[in-house]
Amino acid sequence: MSLGGLHTVLGWVVVVTSGLVGVWALVGHWVEAVRSRWLWRATAVSQILVGLQVVLGVVFQQSSGRQAPGIHEFYGFLTLISVAILYSYRMQIPKWRHLLYGFGGLFIMGLALRTVFLPGG
Repeated sequence: MSLGGLHTVLGWVVVVTSGLVGVWALVGHWVEAVRSRWLWRATAVSQILVGLQVVLGVVFQQSSGRQAPGIHEFYGFLTLISVAILYSYRMQIPKWRHLLYGFGGLFIMGLALRTVFLPGG
């Protein structure tokens, strides 16, 4: 599989995993039975995949010599910055942490979905 193909597939993996952990965290806010360390591990994996996707995109762009539209790059980096913002707020609002990561995961899913459908995605 080419780097471009891997970048596309990983983009969809980011969309799906972000959505799943987002919904899981939202449910976890109201249903204590679904709260577990596995939620946070899955969230960490999902967010690490965002960073990996950005790095892969940069490597693909540099190695292929192709230039992605600036808006594609903007949404990609905005998605990565969103992960950093979520991480930075995690300890400040412990009572609302599940809501933060729930809506944050869905927001990241939306950004990733938008990035996938942009030219160059």
